[in-house]
Amino acid sequence: MPTVLRSGPYRLYFVSHEPNEPPYVHVDRDRRTAKYWLDNVRLASYQGFADHELRQIERIVRENAVAIRRGWYEFFGA
Repeated sequence: MPTVLRSGPYRLYFVSHEPNEPPYVHVDRDRRTAKYWLDNVRLASYQGFADHELRQIERIVRENAVAIRRGWYEFFGA
């Protein structure tokens, strides 16, 4: 599970057993988790995050989407 970015308390990473999905990134903090699709950045799923935190995370993903997407393609070889 390579970490592609750390921003504040958040760790953004990919999971190697999900190679057939469109580009995405997982975000964890403590025992909370979320998954964002990178094309037209949008929330795919989450557990434990409050709405205000999800908005903050989405902003982080949007601001770093190009670099995250590049890392995704490098990792999955697409």
